[in-house]
Amino acid sequence: MLKLGILGLGEGRSTISAALASSAYELITICDANEEICRLRAKEFDFHHYTTNYQQMLDDKNIDVIAIYTPDHLHAEHIKQALLHGKHVVCTKPFIDDLAKANELLVLGNQSGKKVFVGQSSRFFEPAKRQRKDFEEGLIGELITIEAQYHADHRWFLEKGWSLKQSFKWLYGGLSHPTDFIRWYLPNIEEVMGYGMLSSNGSKAGLKNQDTMHFIFKAKDGRIARVSGAYTGPTQPASRDSGMSTILRCTEGASQADYHELRYAVTDKSGEEKIITWGDATLKHYFRFEGQSHHAGEYQNYLEYFADSIKNDTVAYPDLKEGIGTVALLQAMDRSLETGLPVKIDDILKEYNISKEEIGL
Repeated sequence: MLKLGILGLGEGRSTISAALASSAYELITICDANEEICRLRAKEFDFHHYTTNYQQMLDDKNIDVIAIYTPDHLHAEHIKQALLHGKHVVCTKPFIDDLAKANELLVLGNQSGKKVFVGQSSRFFEPAKRQRKDFEEGLIGELITIEAQYHADHRWFLEKGWSLKQSFKWLYGGLSHPTDFIRWYLPNIEEVMGYGMLSSNGSKAGLKNQDTMHFIFKAKDGRIARVSGAYTGPTQPASRDSGMSTILRCTEGASQADYHELRYAVTDKSGEEKIITWGDATLKHYFRFEGQSHHAGEYQNYLEYFADSIKNDTVAYPDLKEGIGTVALLQAMDRSLETGLPVKIDDILKEYNISKEEIGL
């Protein structure tokens, strides 16, 4: 059983629930700079081993894995310190916010011998897992194109003061989920072109960056993909649409995974359509508190996947290298929004002196 420490108890709240429910981990310590949040989580989960000092967690020889859910700009330093102290690392997406720190982390990752896993949680929802399994088994043939979206009425988000800061971008906070699905199926993206706008709802609230975006990707083999995101307006009922959805269009069939709805549809080689939904027991596994705002089940799924990778000495994807590659793609997307021009991923990597071979691109 792996010994776990959790840093950052906002999003880390779901991971507390996940760890306490998992037979693969023993939760040792939770940590947040805000002691009031520590006390709140201690009461909520009846788990009272907390600290406000990250160094205390780093120095604890009993801890094997540190799971990091701090603000994006702190990820690189927190990952670095965990590796320097001999810990395996889980870090929420986006992996880092500054590619200038990528090479140092690559060196540390190699030197430490410890595993780094990006908690790209949406891969670990039941529809996404089933879609990937069917694809890998060749049920729908060879991929032609992929479309992924994340559309959500997150106007409530605009009440949070930090969401109105210049540093907050829905590109990283929301669109990184469907972008990760694109990379899962088309890892070698060569070029991206995108357009974005700030909606009247976002503008009135004081949002500084785009809340509505559409992107086209081109892979090195010529295949194309599409991603879209819209975050500050009403959405269709879930019975007709999905907040987050991924569609694979292949040579012998097609499939669609609807994230929150736990709904999956596939038309296979025979032309037969199947629609699969998951029942109450699965819903309770994923959505343990506050409806669908915290997804403890997907966090438990990925924690246990990571535990298996440590036990069997296999790579847990997305790993450190893939995480850096996705950040490079997100920064290329960001630049395309700024310039209105297509951007090549190679150009972003060259600016930061990152070797394509080192990160598997």
